[in-house]
Amino acid sequence: MTTELINDIFLVAAALFVVLAIAMFYRAVAGPTTQDRLLAVNVLGTNTVVILALLAAGLDQPWFLDVALIYALLNFLMAIAISKFTVERGGVL
Repeated sequence: MTTELINDIFLVAAALFVVLAIAMFYRAVAGPTTQDRLLAVNVLGTNTVVILALLAAGLDQPWFLDVALIYALLNFLMAIAISKFTVERGGVL
């Protein structure tokens, strides 16, 4: 397999993850409960990290990996912060 074909496969995979992100965005907006919305936003953040990593491989731009790493750290901190503010005393979400 040539390098160009492998890069194209990475780009197609990134496009498929974008489609999945659109579906998950719907769940984040229309989720019936707070837990659904929280999980959807967390999955969107993780999905964004995967898309950035695939773009880094497909476009041969290693700086996308740096952005993906920073975004992953921010996504983790955001999930903790949202969880902290949605938990009631003695309860879980």
